[in-house]
Amino acid sequence: MTGVGANVVCLKWGTRYGAHYVNRLYRGVSRNLRRPFRFVCCTDDPAGLDAGVETVPFPENPGVRRGWPDVLVKLMVLQDGFGGLQGPTLFLDLDVAITGPLDDFFDYEPGKFCIIHNWVHWRKAVLGRRPAVGNSSVFRFEAGQSDYAYQTFLREMHRAEDRSQFNTEQAFLTYALGNPVWWPDDWVRSYKWNCRPAFPLNLVVTPRLPAGCRILVFHGRPDPDEAIRGYRGRKLHHHIRPAPWIADYWTL
Repeated sequence: MTGVGANVVCLKWGTRYGAHYVNRLYRGVSRNLRRPFRFVCCTDDPAGLDAGVETVPFPENPGVRRGWPDVLVKLMVLQDGFGGLQGPTLFLDLDVAITGPLDDFFDYEPGKFCIIHNWVHWRKAVLGRRPAVGNSSVFRFEAGQSDYAYQTFLREMHRAEDRSQFNTEQAFLTYALGNPVWWPDDWVRSYKWNCRPAFPLNLVVTPRLPAGCRILVFHGRPDPDEAIRGYRGRKLHHHIRPAPWIADYWTL
């Protein structure tokens, strides 16, 4: 199945995110992407996935020392031939909710590597100390034209695993692909940074979806199902009141 115009890729392994996470993501994409697309899940367990979800097995460990599967598999989706993909490919983490139209994610800066400019504490942003590092929850690359980044990963795998050089896989991804283009800030929002009211308002005010948000990212905790119910973090300023409106987007 080639030439369909767009690819969407996700990863699933372990027990934290079940098949319903993949299915909710697939259906959210289906509701919000007008053009034909392939939806591919790279997984070690395809049980329970919707019929429209294509599956690709995890590739063999290329030499990652800290166990496999590992988050560094995100670098392996860039290799030529992965999943038989060609053309513009949008990678999405499972812990996101699709809250608006997605076609612009394929039309924006065509042919370039696009990614979230990773969020930092507002004080760092105000002081101009926001590093040029992406957040890999949502990024787009050209399948079939990004093997150079995969080859960089193979050559420098020891650096990719070295937290003193690259503290996250997304930092190495940003480095390997080079010259990233940041998504417009209002397209992709962080539930923790952009929805949770500042302390102490977080204890009494219900989070709201920011205007213009198309993808809401739940990196770390809470996950979407936890956010719907409300989440009590370890500290008072981490607490978030229930946000039942999330279920309107994160739904089967």
